Amino acid sequence: MGRTRPSYLAFVFTFLLAFAAAPWLLPPDFAQDSSPAAGPPVAPTRPVVDEYFGTKVEDPYRYMEDLKNPEVAAWMKAQNDFTRAALARIPGRAELLARIKQLDESAPARVGGVKRLPSGRHFYLKALGKEPVFKLYMREGTSGTETLLVDPEKMSAPGGPPYALNYYAPSDDGRYVAYGVSPGGSENAVLHILDTTTVHDTGETIDRAQFGEPIGWRPDGRSFFYNRLQKLAPDAPPTDKYLKSRTYLHVIGTDPEKDPAVFGFGISPAVKVEPPDFSIVATTPESSTAFGLVAHGVQNEVTLYVAPLDSVGKPDTPWRKVCDVEDEVTNATVRGDDLYLLTHKGASRFKVIHTRASNPDLAQADVVVPAGEAVITDFGAAQDALYVQVRDGAVGRLLRVPYQAGAKPEPLTLPLDGAIGLFPPDPRAPGVVFVLTAWTTAARIYAYDPKTKSVTDTKLRPVGPYDAPEDVESVEVKVRSHDGTLVPLSIIHKRGLKLDGSHPALLDGYGAYGISIDPFFDVKSLAWILRGGVLAIAHVRGGGEYGEDWHQAGRKLTKPNTWRDFIACAEYLIEKKYTAAARLAGQGTSAGGILIGRAITERPELFAAALVEVGDTDTLRAELMEGGPANIPEFGTVKELNGFKGLYEMGAYHHVKNGTRYPAVMLITGSNDPRVAPWQPAKMTARLQAATASGKPVLLRVDYEAGHGIGSTKVQRQEQLADEWAFLLWQLGAAQFQPKPAPAAPPSY
Repeated sequence: MGRTRPSYLAFVFTFLLAFAAAPWLLPPDFAQDSSPAAGPPVAPTRPVVDEYFGTKVEDPYRYMEDLKNPEVAAWMKAQNDFTRAALARIPGRAELLARIKQLDESAPARVGGVKRLPSGRHFYLKALGKEPVFKLYMREGTSGTETLLVDPEKMSAPGGPPYALNYYAPSDDGRYVAYGVSPGGSENAVLHILDTTTVHDTGETIDRAQFGEPIGWRPDGRSFFYNRLQKLAPDAPPTDKYLKSRTYLHVIGTDPEKDPAVFGFGISPAVKVEPPDFSIVATTPESSTAFGLVAHGVQNEVTLYVAPLDSVGKPDTPWRKVCDVEDEVTNATVRGDDLYLLTHKGASRFKVIHTRASNPDLAQADVVVPAGEAVITDFGAAQDALYVQVRDGAVGRLLRVPYQAGAKPEPLTLPLDGAIGLFPPDPRAPGVVFVLTAWTTAARIYAYDPKTKSVTDTKLRPVGPYDAPEDVESVEVKVRSHDGTLVPLSIIHKRGLKLDGSHPALLDGYGAYGISIDPFFDVKSLAWILRGGVLAIAHVRGGGEYGEDWHQAGRKLTKPNTWRDFIACAEYLIEKKYTAAARLAGQGTSAGGILIGRAITERPELFAAALVEVGDTDTLRAELMEGGPANIPEFGTVKELNGFKGLYEMGAYHHVKNGTRYPAVMLITGSNDPRVAPWQPAKMTARLQAATASGKPVLLRVDYEAGHGIGSTKVQRQEQLADEWAFLLWQLGAAQFQPKPAPAAPPSY
């Protein structure tokens, strides 16, 4: 259910000119009653009582977990119909959507996922201004002729669900590309293979390849390792979907159904793999070693094995363990026989250590980059040096570490202070390619050349007309939380904003898996900011802003720090008069549903409105979802006493109280969501609608051609954002967004 990893957070964030200045907020004491004439469909309660370690917990809407139940499906559709009707009555929504589209399509293109080969050939994902999804391109150098390789739009049948490209991996020589595509935001990827010389698929397809990446290409460039989920029986429980996956070896031109399993659950007695573990065999150019990676659900710490590459797939592959969970290794990179590991053992903000891939020994490993004040977030091995990405507060830094013994890290001079996204370097090529962005500067893709010691713009992403607006500014502050801890808060607003409490403000947060929200810049946000709106991001505990200690301080039994940090940031915005409680909205996505759900159930008076986007709100039942078992390391299990205590405390669904004046809430889900099951927002919607005494709306928005948001088209994102912000501006008092009262019924005689 996790928010996508930091490399996917480098969203393009640009701004345009302001709307015409005019009073647009209603007076603070305006009492609005503009809800639709008829209420949403009422869900019947059918209580089920569970007992956990002597504590009885009632669940009034347990039956909603059966999404195939026609009654549940009909109720959700009726809820969505009601929501659509309510949003359609907001007079400012159409204009807002037009503005969002105008801004979104002003950027010439979005570009990401860059992979550069030693030949200079570049592969990358790109979507032009009006294109709905990313497409895969190839070009020689950065200025050669561009070749379109994969266009997901052509895979969608008329009237069918949209397709999205989930991942891709070129062979080491660039001849072939393995890629995965899936329909309707489901992330159920089917793996294809494309020949770049003919720009046609080979015809082989492999289903159940949701986690096909990373692809481990072998040196012949004609075969690769990939992960595949098990084939389930029709009556298998949903929790079995991600269990017992294995890594297979495919040779191009052969039948994928005959691919041998070479690593993973039940394959080798030398390798311990539990059913929820995810396994993959990774390779790197010019290395004779294969790396068997075992990831334990969403846990950041991995188990790593090595074996001679040419032995993998043969009987009794001599796998040798490099590290286990207690070694606290979270990442690895290789150059020849040099193996570099990123670990937080004895170093909350991480350090880089080095050993030999052919004879690994962590006890004798040398420290290449010691722990410091900055948090090491990523790294990669190029031909000339190790490149290390660090976060120093809100600013990303890039260090170059030469391979010579005793070499000290050299900081690179970058064009601006902002967030860095490192594209994996190639150990056969010098230098590195990376993306750089900030809260008020659009993302650019740069390359560092060690020969000239210079950073240059690759020009892979065309310059947009509003890449660095002068009328937008950001502020970084630290807010004292409930226990005295200082929590970073980023605030973005129109330059010269008068702090008088009159502005609508949207506070976002996440706080899970050790993932940080780095600065990003989204052109669409201008539709909010330059109307006088405030956007704020609370960097709460549970994330990784200050390393592993920060993560551990918002996890399992310490999870209450996550939403209480968020509450403290909300109070700060009010205290400093960026906004007022009547103008403040909160938002949480995915695991951030815990944050926003508990914030509004613990302090409902603090928020006028809230958005719960594909949010986890019933944590007691979360481990019964498809991805539930994999999330136990982060949140815990109800099968253990402390696990139950933590999960019960963080579950917003069981903290909703009848007769409470809750803020207006819109819950958003996609019917194909593989990470947070749609029954979670459905149950929370029903519970809030039955309990709230504020008279404010509680809406459920369902997209029947979407999932967790990954794979959604540009149009889907635009429509959803317009719905969300129109709903908030309605509830926060924006005059142009107040629906007209429903016509009165004719008098009866």
